[in-house]
Amino acid sequence: MFSVLKNSWALMLGMLLLMLGNGLQGTLLGVRGSIEEISPQWLGYVMSGYFAGFLISSRITPVFLKRVGHVRVFAAFGSVVSAAFILFPVWIDPWFWMFLRVVVGFCFCGIYIVAESWLNDSSSNETRGQAISVYLIVQMAGIVAGQLLLNMADPGGYELFVLITVLVSLSFAPILLSSTRAPIFELSRPMTLQELIEASPLACFGMFMLGGVFATLFGMAAIYANQIGLTIAQTSYFVSAIYCGGLILQYPIGWISDRMDRRILIILTAGLCALSALLGVTAGQHLPTLLLVAFVIGGTTNPLYSLLIAYTNDFLETDQMAAASAGMLFINGVGAMGGPIIVGFLMNRIGDYAFFLFITFLMLLVCVYGVYRMSQRAAISIEDTAPYLPITNRTSQVATEIAVELSEEESDQTP
Repeated sequence: MFSVLKNSWALMLGMLLLMLGNGLQGTLLGVRGSIEEISPQWLGYVMSGYFAGFLISSRITPVFLKRVGHVRVFAAFGSVVSAAFILFPVWIDPWFWMFLRVVVGFCFCGIYIVAESWLNDSSSNETRGQAISVYLIVQMAGIVAGQLLLNMADPGGYELFVLITVLVSLSFAPILLSSTRAPIFELSRPMTLQELIEASPLACFGMFMLGGVFATLFGMAAIYANQIGLTIAQTSYFVSAIYCGGLILQYPIGWISDRMDRRILIILTAGLCALSALLGVTAGQHLPTLLLVAFVIGGTTNPLYSLLIAYTNDFLETDQMAAASAGMLFINGVGAMGGPIIVGFLMNRIGDYAFFLFITFLMLLVCVYGVYRMSQRAAISIEDTAPYLPITNRTSQVATEIAVELSEEESDQTP
């Protein structure tokens, strides 16, 4: 662990500062939008912009990297995203905010690709597994801590937007000033959609539904909390509970997934998420119940992402896994673009509780389709399943491919 931090402390520090800013910005925009009396429907469009930009960047950024190199792309995206954050309070307009969210999502995807390439390049074969684990923990810790920064100033002012800009700007200094050389990392070409569906229809369907849930949680949770009348502090606790659940329950569910039929675990995990969301519909402003619901939803959806990728890999050769994982990330991103838009529309039409109803509906669909797929395909022997990869949708395809390569190495070493 110490050798990992010695070689990559600058990257980890930079990523921590970056995730503090990124974690705060989504929640802050939701609260500020409600203060400015922007309807949930319009805020849904605003929040979806991030995922649209992220998806576009996943295809375009590798082209930029080949043309101008990692350092220039990293510095350019950092400058743009820092400027975008300070512009949000300048003009309170949904169309302008949506444009900025597209820009922010585009830049963050590129930043993740470069940062994760750096992490891969600065790690040895012996420390790469520890490095990616520390990286994911730092990411989650930064997002959780970012929610608490919401209490430092009035969301209706400029101070918190300035704070985000400062955090993001400072995050690039330790990385760009470190002595680590620029990385060389080639992304694999994703599998086609048809190939992915043929490999695992359940995983593709689940990943698409999960994209809608992720985007709802990341983009609309603060809006929901503000709409039902939670205080700023309570809103920050509510959003933090989602990510805490994802951090704490990732590894227990991963341990179980390597020891049972993954389809059953997918159904159980999605079902638990649906039941928790249904409880949230009746929770009202009761904070302890809301925190429990948020913790369970975060603790089931985050591992479900890794679980679906692992289930897909069960039907692939090892040299196909990295490409498949990149394709699954794309499917998740497509689903994510529509999540906030639909939830915002429903909250505007039928009420705030539509936030939890939407999550319940999507997870129930995964359960139903999972049961159907169990009748169409026999279970794979547990000895023949691929390892569980504890990754999240907040990484780029680079981190996914690193994790897949690690699992391949572990499989080759297993007698």
